Amino acid sequence: MPTQIDRTVPPTGGSPQRGVTATTFAVLRRHRGAVAGATVRVVSLCGLVALLMTAMIFALAWPVFTRMRNQRIWYHHVEDPYLHDHTDLALVALGTLPLFLLLLGTGSAALQTVCSRAVAAGTQGHSQGDESRAADTARLRPVLAVYALRGLIVWPLPVLATVVADRLTGYHLDTPEPLERGSWPHTLVQVSPAAAVSIAVLLRLALALAPAAAAAGLGRRAALRRSWSLTWTRSGFARVLALALPSAALTAGTVRLVTELSLPLRPLVRAHLEQATGNFFAAYYAGILAPVLVGVLVAAAVTLPLTFTAFAALHDHLRSPRTRPMCTEHAPGDRGGP
Repeated sequence: MPTQIDRTVPPTGGSPQRGVTATTFAVLRRHRGAVAGATVRVVSLCGLVALLMTAMIFALAWPVFTRMRNQRIWYHHVEDPYLHDHTDLALVALGTLPLFLLLLGTGSAALQTVCSRAVAAGTQGHSQGDESRAADTARLRPVLAVYALRGLIVWPLPVLATVVADRLTGYHLDTPEPLERGSWPHTLVQVSPAAAVSIAVLLRLALALAPAAAAAGLGRRAALRRSWSLTWTRSGFARVLALALPSAALTAGTVRLVTELSLPLRPLVRAHLEQATGNFFAAYYAGILAPVLVGVLVAAAVTLPLTFTAFAALHDHLRSPRTRPMCTEHAPGDRGGP
C-alpha cells in the first residue's frame, strides 16, 4: 500500500512558536463559528440518539420493571418490607453499555476531527471553508479507527484483571475460597486491578495525541505510533500530563455541577412517567438518569471543544522540528502508516 503522508505542515516561520494555551484560544476565537456549529450539531444529535436508545432499553427491560412492581405489591399485601433486587437491571445496563460507548466515541471523534482541522487551518494561515469541511468528513473514519484501536489497547487489561480478581478473591456465596486469604498469591491477585488501571492510565496518556495525528493525515497505526513517540520525549509526557489533568478535572467538575443543578428534574420526570405508565420503578430510574444525561451533554458542549483543540495544538507543537524524541530523532510514526 502507498505510504500515507501527514498533510499538515508544521510551522516553519522565523517567529517564535506560540504556546499551546495561546494557540488553543487563538484557534477557538478565529474558528468559533465552525467549532460552535459542529459542537451544537454533534451534541444535539448525540443527545437525541441517547434519549431514543434509553427509551428503547427501558422498553426492552419493561418485564423487569413489571416484576419489581408486582413483588412490591405482594410484599405490601403481606405487610413485609420489600427491598428490590436490581441485579437484572445491572445486567441490562452492562449489556447495553457498548452502545453508549459507541455513541460517545463517534460523537467525540467527529468533534475532535473538527477541532484538529481548525488547529491545522490556523497553523497554515487559512480559514476553514467547504474544502476543509470535506476534509473533516474524510478524516472522520481514521479518527474513529484510532478511537477503537486505542480502546482495544488500553482497556482489556484492567477489565480482565478485575474479573479474575473478583473470581479468585471476591466474596461469593456457596463457593469455596480459591486462594487462601492472607497469602501472598491472594494479595497479589487482590491488588492486580489497581496495577492494571495504572498501566491503562499510562497507555491512555501515551496515546492521547493519536486522534489529532489521525486528523492531520496519518493512518490509524501510524497515528498511534506518532502519539507514542511524541509523548516519550524529553518534555512530552510532562506536557501531556499537565494538559490531561486539568482537562479531566474541568470535565468531571462540570458534569458534577450541572448534574447537581439539574436535580429538580428528578421528581418532575418521576412524577410524569409514573402517572403515564403506572410503574414506580421505571419512573424512579428514569428520574435518576435524567440529570446525569443533562450533565454529560452540557459538559461535552462546554469542555470537549476546548480539550480537543488543546490536544491538537499540543500535537502540532510537539511534532515541530525543535522537539526531538528521547530515543531517536525521527519517530516511526512520522513516516506515515499502512
